[in-house]
Amino acid sequence: MKVSVVVCTYTMERYDVFTEAVESALAQTHDPIEVVLVIDGNPDVYERAVEDFGDNENVVISDNDENQGISYSRTRGAELASGEIVAFIDDDGVAEEDWIANLVDVYEETDAIAAGGDVRPNWQGERPDFFPEEFYWLVGCVEPGFAEDGEEVRNTYGSNISYRREAFLEVGGYDPNTGRKGDKHLQAHEAPVGIRLLEEFGQGMVYTEDAVVYHTLFEYRGEFRWLVSRSFWQGYSKRVMDLLYPDAPDAKGDYLKQLLTCFVPRRVKDLIQSPSLAGVKQLVSIFVFTGAVGFGYLYAMLTPDIVEKANS
Repeated sequence: MKVSVVVCTYTMERYDVFTEAVESALAQTHDPIEVVLVIDGNPDVYERAVEDFGDNENVVISDNDENQGISYSRTRGAELASGEIVAFIDDDGVAEEDWIANLVDVYEETDAIAAGGDVRPNWQGERPDFFPEEFYWLVGCVEPGFAEDGEEVRNTYGSNISYRREAFLEVGGYDPNTGRKGDKHLQAHEAPVGIRLLEEFGQGMVYTEDAVVYHTLFEYRGEFRWLVSRSFWQGYSKRVMDLLYPDAPDAKGDYLKQLLTCFVPRRVKDLIQSPSLAGVKQLVSIFVFTGAVGFGYLYAMLTPDIVEKANS
């Protein structure tokens, strides 16, 4: 089963971590494999990538004519790919060497149409003592209670996600109006693909905890102000998704309910039994981040023509 790993990047500032991502993809134990690099409208990065990886017969390199965003670039990578399976890793992710082998096991042992795995944090500085693990999803990592091994979910996180290529392209790939593009903040570009796969094929994505990618978390991702802003735009994006796909499963809404009815009471109980300053900070952060998500959702509700603005 041939697998194509797509890695997209757009700026020389991320080239060092991008290189680590590419090298981890090339170091996979699974064979056959190809690595598709999509540079998003940056000739300097494209030339550097060709210089570093162009001689490798298992590497395909493409450059968009202009900056099109992560969703367009990933779909373009899938179009260029030749593998039966197309897997995606962020340009700041580093995969364990058996990442693809473990994803392939899912496809070979089940009728899965998509599979994704665990994304673990790789803090570049110290993890902030105020940051609660329940909000790892804010930084693109798997949070406690996300899913059981082998469970079918709507989608996993973007740094560790794969699809049967034909099915992915049949449902249109990623929506180019979502995901990172310049100053646009609309998140959740994996969700629409998962929703369309459910609608078209009646199948979700199988989560396997053995397929592991480490997500590089730069120091700014540990700044409280950045995390609050990120929470706000997650709430905003959720409102857009609710409007676009009103009948879709509400995975994040279910998680927030679990957060408030299970995780928070457990944290309060632990604080009573073993008081700590870090525990208090994390409990406060949970309420602040949750409030910011809610405020973002409310702001989006009050924004006229929100879908048209998101698509512009």
